[in-house]
Amino acid sequence: MRKPKVDIEQLTAAVISHYGKIDHIEPVQDGMESFAFRLVISGKKYVLRVNHQAEGFEKDDFVQRHLTVAGLPVPEIEAIGLLESGIAWCLSVQAPGVTLQDLPAAYLPAVAAPLAAVMQAMAEAPLDKVTGFGPFNARGEGQYASWKAYLESICGDVTYDWRAAGKRVPMKRVRPLQEQLSIAIQGIPEVRQLVHGDFGSNNVLTDGHVITGVIDWSEAMAGDSLYDMANIFFWRTWLNCMEQQARYFETQGIDKARLDAYQLRIGLEEVYQAALAGDVDEMDWALVRCEHLAGIVR
Repeated sequence: MRKPKVDIEQLTAAVISHYGKIDHIEPVQDGMESFAFRLVISGKKYVLRVNHQAEGFEKDDFVQRHLTVAGLPVPEIEAIGLLESGIAWCLSVQAPGVTLQDLPAAYLPAVAAPLAAVMQAMAEAPLDKVTGFGPFNARGEGQYASWKAYLESICGDVTYDWRAAGKRVPMKRVRPLQEQLSIAIQGIPEVRQLVHGDFGSNNVLTDGHVITGVIDWSEAMAGDSLYDMANIFFWRTWLNCMEQQARYFETQGIDKARLDAYQLRIGLEEVYQAALAGDVDEMDWALVRCEHLAGIVR
């Protein structure tokens, strides 16, 4: 999805109507489907994000209000609004530091243990406000009756339109991966924990010593928290920050079979989404990565 086009004057006017004068504003690095600004209002630092829809922002707010526990820093959402064009904006408190993706490589080993502690805090978050499994919406309603149902959904054509995706990705390469995943998840336990869904790089903030913020919960779900670790392992060859984290977790003792199954599920999701978006380069990379994980040699 393309980033929204926004009238900056209209956007700042909307914020001013809520908070008064903006002391300072500057753009920050764009997200995949949104863009953002840093603001200072009455001496307090904020981040102003803009997207096509408010759903992701509302989900951030739900997580911050209902699922945050000690050791899991989630920035507070101050306001969510809509412009006349229907474009959504969100003002949240700015967490200090930089993303793991932007952290100098020399500092990455020092934050591996603090990152693991944050992941443990997520695993212990209360889910009494969330129903079901898999991705949940801004009201905490999960889409699936079980964790296994979510995992195996990528193998079918009910939730996923593989016919459309198959116009770009060769299904003769996808089907063996789906079959292998179906077998691998047969013994998966029905764990129900908080999963960020896109964890480990540009959605984790740090000052180089501790984790200062976990942001963008639009992909959050209820399931096995090991899924977030699998995301780190899947992307390890793509991003150095993921590689450094994966090396740390390899020294801690991991359930490799479950981790491999989750990586394959993550990879098939990436193949599907990239195919629909027409991002052939990313689709090809993810497909080759899945085949490598599955032990398929070409």
